[in-house]
Amino acid sequence: MSQIKAYSASASKARVLPTEIERRPVGTNDVQIAIEHCGVCHTDIHFVNNDWGMTHYPVVPGHEIVGRVTEVGSAVSNFQVGDRAAIGCLVDSCGVCSNCEKGLEQYCLNGFTATYNSETQDPGGFTYGGYSQSIVAKESFVLKVPDSLNGPGIAPLLCAGITTYSPLKNWKIGPESKVGVIGLGGLGHMGVKFSHALGAHTTMITSSEQKGEDARLLGADEVLLSSSVDALVQEAGSFDFLLNTIPVNHDLTPYLELLKTNGTMCVVGAVEPLSQVNAAQLIFGRRSLSGSLIGGIAETQEMLNFCGEKNILSEVEVIRMDEINDAYTRMQKNQVKYRFVLDLGSLN
Repeated sequence: MSQIKAYSASASKARVLPTEIERRPVGTNDVQIAIEHCGVCHTDIHFVNNDWGMTHYPVVPGHEIVGRVTEVGSAVSNFQVGDRAAIGCLVDSCGVCSNCEKGLEQYCLNGFTATYNSETQDPGGFTYGGYSQSIVAKESFVLKVPDSLNGPGIAPLLCAGITTYSPLKNWKIGPESKVGVIGLGGLGHMGVKFSHALGAHTTMITSSEQKGEDARLLGADEVLLSSSVDALVQEAGSFDFLLNTIPVNHDLTPYLELLKTNGTMCVVGAVEPLSQVNAAQLIFGRRSLSGSLIGGIAETQEMLNFCGEKNILSEVEVIRMDEINDAYTRMQKNQVKYRFVLDLGSLN
């Protein structure tokens, strides 16, 4: 066992503070990574606050992990010491259910093992995430970082990136598509980048004129102000696909009207009940309302490779580990463009 520095929360709504945790020894099929950067996700705040009623304390958040390989098991073939490597939201799954066999580990029918807060035989009984100096994981859940990608902007690709890339690929978005990205934040800014890179005509749908201008810089072709009823009416029935990144319960009515017949809205932001859905809009337009989680390991690697080819990175603000509590406060006030990334060198 190895004792390492980390940051954890010990109770609901507690501050995230320095601690020490144990990591398991490197097994035959394991890769050990010294963590350089870890993205900060809204999910981290939800788990620290126990918003979903499933947190086990102490919790060490962090599932957007990038670093260097420091040790490999005897059976590891794809990684060597010194390689850059990454870990996203998953570190294991059953591997035998129908979804796992299709490379859809994120929908494992027996429940995947999350990078933090999942039951494990490792020290502590639950997985510990990337707010730490190092991590040990199975080679099959470790990702390669393309040589062409550099900097802290890689980290959020492991969650915000794959969360937006996966539905765009699943619905075969390309040059013939008209895509609307609803909401410009950690997810929305990646949605704009990916939709643009896939060749789609990309519209940022936002209530903020300033965010609209920011979206144009990220690759949006147009901006649609959701606060303007006239603008929404003019665009009714014109979109093939809507990527909805709004993180809280909201009325879908004005957005569903934007879809063409056979169009799809995919929800990736609000992990909670949506109380206002008008089924008539779906029925009379043969529209679809769907959702999407992250991607499987193969698709996440595909996404990283695509980012390497297109030079796509997240827009980030780098912070020290001891600034995490202030970062949480700012995130809840939408005071970041567009993701915080922890410099784990600050733990040394």
